[in-house]
Amino acid sequence: MTASENNQVEVGTREQLKRAAARLFREQGFHGTSVAQIATASWITKSSLYHHFASKQALLAEILTDTASRVTPAVESIASADLPAAERLRAAARCHVVELIHDQDKVACFVEEGRFLESDHRDAFVAARDRYERSFRRILRDGVASGEFRPMSVSLASLAVLGMCNSVVHWYHPSGHLDVDTVAEQFADLAVRSMLSEQAICSPEELGAQGSPLTGIKTSESVSP
Repeated sequence: MTASENNQVEVGTREQLKRAAARLFREQGFHGTSVAQIATASWITKSSLYHHFASKQALLAEILTDTASRVTPAVESIASADLPAAERLRAAARCHVVELIHDQDKVACFVEEGRFLESDHRDAFVAARDRYERSFRRILRDGVASGEFRPMSVSLASLAVLGMCNSVVHWYHPSGHLDVDTVAEQFADLAVRSMLSEQAICSPEELGAQGSPLTGIKTSESVSP
């Protein structure tokens, strides 16, 4: 086997381990999952797992790093776009929900399991999480400044939006009757409407009978849960 082929096998095995671990962490919790269970779910031996990751902590840390590296650039691009804050918030919330559903296991780890990291890995996780949340705070701050959003604590509003969106990880199932786009659009609509100032709500050019350019959803449209 060539060096290139060896590297491909190494990368494939690491990814297999991360996916198995993320699924188990989501189902059983970080502390409820053993290294032996992860190895078994990945069809390798426990000793082989330690060839790829020094510890269960290191495995969790890489799952969280992968997740942040994948989703953060997209949200940062949305936050810096030359668009009204309401449009950016809608796009960012939608992106967040779509990414969460498309990779529920890893994103669930980012949302729920990061608090179990020890000091060796915690600082990097906290920095990645804060960088991600900073984009939402930027959008909300711009919206308050422009008058699109009502006066509020930007930090609390950001936590509220992300908390609402993160709840999807606890109940969404691909076999359910709601598809990804429906859930993402509904949550994005809720996020925007909960922040709008009275002036933005009453302005006919922002909330018209044909639909809202702020949300992309007709005002009469509803979707049953």
